[in-house]
Amino acid sequence: MKSLIDRTSDKLVKAFLKNKIIAPIPSKFCKKIEEAQKFRKLCESKIKLPIIGFKAAGTGIPLIKKLKEKEPFYATVYKKNVLNNGKRVKVNKSTLGIELEVCYLIKKTFFSSKGPITRKNISKFISHMAPCIEVVGYRQRKKGISSFGDLCSDFGANVKFLIGKKKKFKKINVGNLKTNISNKKIDQSVNGNTGTVYINPLNSLKFVLKKVKKDKITLNNDFYVFTGSTVGVVPIKGKGVYLGKIDKLGSVKSQIV
Repeated sequence: MKSLIDRTSDKLVKAFLKNKIIAPIPSKFCKKIEEAQKFRKLCESKIKLPIIGFKAAGTGIPLIKKLKEKEPFYATVYKKNVLNNGKRVKVNKSTLGIELEVCYLIKKTFFSSKGPITRKNISKFISHMAPCIEVVGYRQRKKGISSFGDLCSDFGANVKFLIGKKKKFKKINVGNLKTNISNKKIDQSVNGNTGTVYINPLNSLKFVLKKVKKDKITLNNDFYVFTGSTVGVVPIKGKGVYLGKIDKLGSVKSQIV
């Protein structure tokens, strides 16, 4: 007979693949980040879909302190969860909200690189950068965030990513760019700054790349790293087009239905 963790991961994987919502998973798999990481990796090991990259989450220092966590976490992002700019995203009661982020396209040569990953040498791995929107939520009948484990255990709480126009990477002060996400139809607008992303999105990028190396993951393709929200988790207060803008990087939008 399968163990409880095996049976539970089967259910969540099925929900992920079929876009279904299930009952909340037992808290022992999601309360502590260490257990949540194990559970996430078990779920990911059962999915044979193409991987498009990795996401950082929990990159806001105030949130790390509030939830008494030590650091952010990362999760795998699958190609099926990345849409073209402007596409529609269906939300439900388990959707937590919408985020605006900086993402980087990383060269596959990263996987064969040797030596430590530092802020100084990280730029050699980056080919492009872009603004992106992430819709976050659970595949469980669950609300709110009590720990990073809640998010991490459920595929990093990733529902969909939408990527704006990519720009060739160049060194700009990405640690202090104004950002805004808005839905004109319902008069909702939230300002942010890239400095809220682990002080600088490049710190978040370095964090993810180091974890990917440590976990001995390799891909045969270039891949994205999504660095975390510049605006926190913005509640989706209504349907319509959400437009995200990041100074010097451009814009990205999604139609919420």
